[in-house]
Amino acid sequence: PQSKQHSKFGDAARIYADAPGVRTPTTKDGGGYKAEEVVNRELVTAVRIRHALLQSEELAQELLRRVRAGEDFGLLAAAASGCEMTRGRGGAVGWVPMKGGRYVGKEDVLPGDAGAPRMDGIEEEQLLLAEGILGAEALVAFSEESTLKPGDVVVVQGPRGFHLVGVEDCRMKLAVDVRARKRAAGSGEVSVPLRELFRAKYQGQEGEEAGAAEAGLSLKYKVLTMGCQMNSADSSRMAGELEDLGFEPLADVDDGRKKKKKKRTEAADVLVVNTCSIRDHAEQKVYSILGPYAARKRRGEPVAIVVAGCVAQQEGGRLLRRFPEIDAVIGPQYANRLGEVLESAMEGNQVVAVEPAFISEDVTKPRRDSSVCAWVNIIYGCNERCTYCVVPGTRGVEQSRTPDAIVKEIQGLGEQDFREVTLLGQNIDAYGRDMSPKRRFADLMRTIDEYGGAPSLARVRFATSHPRYMSDDVVDTIASSIKGSGDSHGRLMPVFHIPAQSGSDKVLREMGRGYTKQRYMQIVDRINRYFPTSAQGHVAITSDFIVGFPGETEEEFQETLQLMEEVKFSSAMCAAYSPRPNTPAALWENQVPENVKERRLKEIQALQEKHALFRSTELLDTEQEILVEGPNPKDATQVVGRTPTNRLTYFPGDAAELTGKIVRVRITEARPFTLSGERVGTHAY
Repeated sequence: PQSKQHSKFGDAARIYADAPGVRTPTTKDGGGYKAEEVVNRELVTAVRIRHALLQSEELAQELLRRVRAGEDFGLLAAAASGCEMTRGRGGAVGWVPMKGGRYVGKEDVLPGDAGAPRMDGIEEEQLLLAEGILGAEALVAFSEESTLKPGDVVVVQGPRGFHLVGVEDCRMKLAVDVRARKRAAGSGEVSVPLRELFRAKYQGQEGEEAGAAEAGLSLKYKVLTMGCQMNSADSSRMAGELEDLGFEPLADVDDGRKKKKKKRTEAADVLVVNTCSIRDHAEQKVYSILGPYAARKRRGEPVAIVVAGCVAQQEGGRLLRRFPEIDAVIGPQYANRLGEVLESAMEGNQVVAVEPAFISEDVTKPRRDSSVCAWVNIIYGCNERCTYCVVPGTRGVEQSRTPDAIVKEIQGLGEQDFREVTLLGQNIDAYGRDMSPKRRFADLMRTIDEYGGAPSLARVRFATSHPRYMSDDVVDTIASSIKGSGDSHGRLMPVFHIPAQSGSDKVLREMGRGYTKQRYMQIVDRINRYFPTSAQGHVAITSDFIVGFPGETEEEFQETLQLMEEVKFSSAMCAAYSPRPNTPAALWENQVPENVKERRLKEIQALQEKHALFRSTELLDTEQEILVEGPNPKDATQVVGRTPTNRLTYFPGDAAELTGKIVRVRITEARPFTLSGERVGTHAY
């Protein structure tokens, strides 16, 4: 039932039409949940393609079937394509120009249109090369048959035969709402912060003034990240964009207090707040962060303010009314186009970029905070409609990256001597189901295990799994990796983050989760059969829980505690239910009182701490291989790293010598969430 007192959370009719909780892409009425249905393909200006030339449609369809089964397109093209020009490079053709969603041909001018993306590294000759390989007829047919979405593969006919054509990447015009800035409070003048920031640099190029470097101008940026691992990965990409523009990261400085550092907020020329809206507290924190920077701008200081992430996507232009000092509002889908957004804002306008867009590969190199571990996005967005969750509305529909792009990024990280990558997705088991033909996450894992990364890349993790979609094949693949390695673990780490959210079937049904406790326990049982939770601690199962969901009774809460007792999770994120905008559950009348939610949260957290200590204690007196990530920030004589099952472990050692190395450690002390130990021998690799 709808409650008028919760009308602030959105229009009930629209919410119930768009997010009924059980309507998913797998149901017959799941329209509107595909990227090609919500993205304006007419904004696509170029696509990068790969092809294989075959002499018959039957052969082309056979290769399409093998791509669907998980085989690498490039390897298939290298083995079977009849095109001498591209066979040696795995069928890679390059960029194909598009206008209005169709192939435009040699006579049309492509780059230079208003709003067109940067064509960094793409020469005009490269844009016109495709016609000489496939022919105009085949390219026109491709543009009509394909969605132009990265990952899609189609069969088309041309003068030379049949072509299997796959989209590797795309470029789109920047779909933004540009607004003329109102006069700044206090000064009465229009504020143009980016023009002020870049004036010395750009005018120096014209000889009117000294350039930024000659003038000693050092432009600084600060990215503040809130929320999940996906946001952390997006922040790395945005930092890369800013550094490509010439900005330098703003370092923290010691303000003289013991064990504390003070952020130099007054020194940042560009602030990016990468926001989270999963709970109301996180959203409110955004506004408190913006306050000091908005005050700087009101004083006439040249500072650019960018709000990115989920609150930006959720609120859009409304943020400009609340904080008129903001220069740009960008959704998660534009993280790797921050540079273009800032260039639009440089003219003194305010820019809002929240329209749906096809994902595109990064032009600039992300700035990684670690030299040991890295995030790698494999799928963006979420097509689920859990009744409590704001994510589908803030991160958009599911869009998977191509297997080739993922493997190439991981191989590049391996060549840079990264030791560990974590594959990221809001619902990682959904990987590939948005593609045509569909792909499977288990197949991607096998490809990464076999081809991904240099020998230095030792560990691959992934998050987050959905109990409704997690397949036995994923468990089998990780088990096979461990068995094939001949060691206690392979490259694929035995850590399974599977949010249960509740142990009550009734609550799960009202959440729209699509599974029961019995189904969840079947997944747990299969994992435990492959990876016995013995004293060696060869597996970790982690979870998320929400307490105080609308209508949750005390008995239903106890069912959640019972599930926890049965599994004994290595760790779990537990939170009290927080009503969120544009979600059905926020409108229900049967909200649980805050004091009840607080009590249940304390109880579930205490139980989880008990179970975490139990799992840590299993590792006492065992020898674990620890990947060292750096020094212990509280003790310079120690280093910190992680076990294969992701437990933080401290032990004496020299960070300069051991960072990035795997060291055998005997565990001597167990705490709920961390371990301590002593090094065994001197071998490190």
